Amino acid sequence: MVPRIVNPLDEMLFREVLKEQQRIKVYIERARYGKLKTIIEGIDEKEFDLEEIAKKLKAKLACGGTVKKGRIELQGDHRERVKQLLAEYGFSEDLIEIE
Repeated sequence: MVPRIVNPLDEMLFREVLKEQQRIKVYIERARYGKLKTIIEGIDEKEFDLEEIAKKLKAKLACGGTVKKGRIELQGDHRERVKQLLAEYGFSEDLIEIE
């Protein structure tokens, strides 16, 4: 259980540290009819709003997508660009693994 932090500045710093510690895995899967989808998993859905992250990624990548079972699914192969965007959002680039 993560302790609740009262000071807003402390909470913001805590969230930044959490972002830097997330081990994120980015890979592709074949969807129906041979189409590709990029899967992003490993982001703690209790601490981060996956819907909001997915919304930002879909807008930047100009693609469709959804959040299912604690992971983000994007239409198409966007592995390299996703890594770059997640790093821009504050996640540690060293801990983002691409398969």
